[in-house]
Amino acid sequence: MQFSRMEKLGFGVLMTAWVVWGTNKIGNTLVHADEPEKMGFEVAVADQGGAQEAAAPKEAEKPVMELLASADAKAGAKVFKKCTACHSAEAGAKHKIGPNLWGVVGRPQGKAEGFNYSGTLAGLSGTWTYAELDKFLSDPKAYAPGNKMTFRGVPKNSERAALLVYLQSLSDSPVPLPK
Repeated sequence: MQFSRMEKLGFGVLMTAWVVWGTNKIGNTLVHADEPEKMGFEVAVADQGGAQEAAAPKEAEKPVMELLASADAKAGAKVFKKCTACHSAEAGAKHKIGPNLWGVVGRPQGKAEGFNYSGTLAGLSGTWTYAELDKFLSDPKAYAPGNKMTFRGVPKNSERAALLVYLQSLSDSPVPLPK
C-alpha cells in the first residue's frame, strides 16, 4: 500500500501534535508548581546607624540668573545640540518642527513670523525674557500645559544658564544679560 504525499504530510502533522500534547500532559503530571502567596522575598539589612548622617549633603545649585554672568556660550552651544532636531538657529533659516530661535530673547511669546504655534503658546502674552526662558526650558510642559513641545527640559541650572547665554548670542542686537 502506497500513501500519497498529502497523506504522509497529514500523518506527520498529526503525530507532531500528539507528541507535543502528550509531552505537555506528562510534564504537568510530573511537575506541579504552586503559586507563592507572596512574590519575592525580604532581605534583612543591618542598621547603618550614622552612615547617612556622615554623607555630605549635596550642595544646592545656584539660581540660573546668578550663573548667567559666568556661563559660557560654547557650553550652551553643546547643550543646544539637543534642540537642533526641532529648531534652527541661523538668521533667516526656515522653521523646523519648532520655530527658528534666532533672536528669541526679547521676542514676543508665541509669535514668530511664518510659524504656527500651538494654542497654548500662542495665547501667552509678554516677551521671552531670560527669566521666562529659564522657566520654560526647565520644564516646558509645566510652563505651558498643553503645548506640543515633547522635550522634557534642561534640569541642570548650569546647563540652562549656558544655553541662555548661547541664545543671547543668536541675535543681530543681543539683549543684555540681567545684572
